[in-house]
Amino acid sequence: MGKFKKINSSFNIKDADKRLQVLFEISNAVNSTTNLEELYKAIHQSLGKILKVDNFYIGKYDKKEDLLTFPYHVDYEDKDPGPISNFSKTPSLTRKVIETKKPIILYKKDLKEKKLVGTPSKIWLGAPLIVKNKVIGAIAIQDYISENAYHKEDLDILNSVSQHIALAIERKENDDTLKEQGEILEKILESSPVGIALIENRIFKWVNNEIVKIYGYKSKKDIENKSVEMIYASKEDFYKVGEIIIAECKGKGKADFEYNQIRKDKTIFPAHIILNSADNEDPLAWTIASVTDLSEQKAAEQEKIEREKLQGVLEMAGAVCHELNQPLQTILGYSELLLMDDNDMTNINKGLDIIIDQVTRIGKITKKLSGITKYKTVDYAGNTKIFDIWESDQDS
Repeated sequence: MGKFKKINSSFNIKDADKRLQVLFEISNAVNSTTNLEELYKAIHQSLGKILKVDNFYIGKYDKKEDLLTFPYHVDYEDKDPGPISNFSKTPSLTRKVIETKKPIILYKKDLKEKKLVGTPSKIWLGAPLIVKNKVIGAIAIQDYISENAYHKEDLDILNSVSQHIALAIERKENDDTLKEQGEILEKILESSPVGIALIENRIFKWVNNEIVKIYGYKSKKDIENKSVEMIYASKEDFYKVGEIIIAECKGKGKADFEYNQIRKDKTIFPAHIILNSADNEDPLAWTIASVTDLSEQKAAEQEKIEREKLQGVLEMAGAVCHELNQPLQTILGYSELLLMDDNDMTNINKGLDIIIDQVTRIGKITKKLSGITKYKTVDYAGNTKIFDIWESDQDS
């Protein structure tokens, strides 16, 4: 009848060593199981070594919601009843155990007098699950065939074990909650656009994927458990940053600075680094670091500077063109009039040709100035640089 063998209550049930073994197994199950469902099965299996548990359930009670649920339910007659709302107003043997905080054993004659849902059993035993004087639920076993399946001594055993089961369940729930919270936190950290790392004594202990991306590596394994020296171009930089961290973190527990870093491919890039230390006396012992690659920001800033320079040049060029064009047009006009004169004056004509050539050249210069699209300089005498108008337009 099922995988749990029937156990005669008078046969070694009260054996102290066996009971201790069961308690030890339940305690170990907290660490060996991966979730609460596995823990409940392990508890059921272990309890079956000292009690008949063919029909066994664990009920969890939420007082705030007034709700009873059955995270574990094994019964040959009845199915899992599912969540019970308004539990404090529901006629139930489990409710009596929870309300009185005491174990109960009831026989067929007692059960007949009660209006209960489900198949009547010959004998029913229940014990509260109590943690820090707070009832978190109950466990129960029953038998549909014989009133002699259990004795009052078995109720003491069930009650004794229930206290350890309650502690095991609470511990496992806390572990699962912490694990879930840890997984949520890791997801948040992994989705961060900023590189985040846990560093102990300047050794990477944990990094998010953004750190891997920033430094140009393939996976976390390439960085974790390695010295942070790998992200500096030289030992001098490595030691210097260590000094910065100690100087800034001592007393205030935080360092905020910019410093060049090196990628796997040996390219250097500017980075903004923020470190929070848990130990003001020894800041390098344990720090949380956030790293932001400033390459794009610096490039944008440089581009802005170049645009501002270009704007200044364009403004200068516009002013020059405005001021030169009018006199140039006047010179050109008078020069053409002189050329049209009937007097044969070779020297005058020659001079006028030169004037026209120079005027034309000035015109070309103004045209170049008005077509400037980029800022470029050329070396000039005296270790100086001048603006190169001939290499600063779109066609150059």
